[in-house]
Amino acid sequence: MPISRIAIGTTEEVTHPTTLKAAIAEFISTLIFVFAGQGSGIAFNKLTDNGAATPAGLVAASIAHGFALFVAVAVGANISGGHVNPAVTFGAFVGGNITLFRAIWYWIAQLLGSTVACLLLQFTTSMATGTFGLTSGVGVWQAVVLEIVMTFGLVYTVYATAVDPKKGTLGTIAPIAIGFIVGANILVGGAFDGASMNPAIAFGPALVSWNWTHHWIYWVGPLIGGGIAGVVYEIFFISHTHEPLASDY
Repeated sequence: MPISRIAIGTTEEVTHPTTLKAAIAEFISTLIFVFAGQGSGIAFNKLTDNGAATPAGLVAASIAHGFALFVAVAVGANISGGHVNPAVTFGAFVGGNITLFRAIWYWIAQLLGSTVACLLLQFTTSMATGTFGLTSGVGVWQAVVLEIVMTFGLVYTVYATAVDPKKGTLGTIAPIAIGFIVGANILVGGAFDGASMNPAIAFGPALVSWNWTHHWIYWVGPLIGGGIAGVVYEIFFISHTHEPLASDY
């Protein structure tokens, strides 16, 4: 069972150079992802006079986030595994594929990367970053379930293409598959709750704008969805004869 594979880690791991390098890689990858994703929304608003909440704006957001995540995962894959998302890191943790100490470093780096990206966007564009929120008629628990389902799909894709030791050559397309599922899910959930699937990309804009309305949704939903995906894939599809991957994918 995955629960038996969960590891806290060692105190030496906290300051080990590979852990610190992985955290830096997560910071940079998350900054790249959030800067491009949030930046595309800001640019679309400027060009269309606040038209980001239109069908064309939704498609633009889907494409920008899909492309940016593809790159962010690819450039971090060989160093940190290219999580770029606390929910992905949590899914890897509950599946026994990363230690708690290393995961905490990842979470800190991801939140800092998102925050710095939003500060840079605010400085360079003189425009506010967009925060995640619910549209009219969408209840908080509807949004939570939506985030759970979308993040489940994302983390399940991560497991199938990047974590599974039987993936073979499929691992080479992992970044683009991960980018595609995020882009597709934005087309589904963007009109309802913004389609976060990632606590980090919700945290940066909320902190910079100091707008925490319904922010908890973008933590609870993704973490539950990511955790379920990690447990489900580990139980049903990964042979438990392989050794736990304590450092990364």
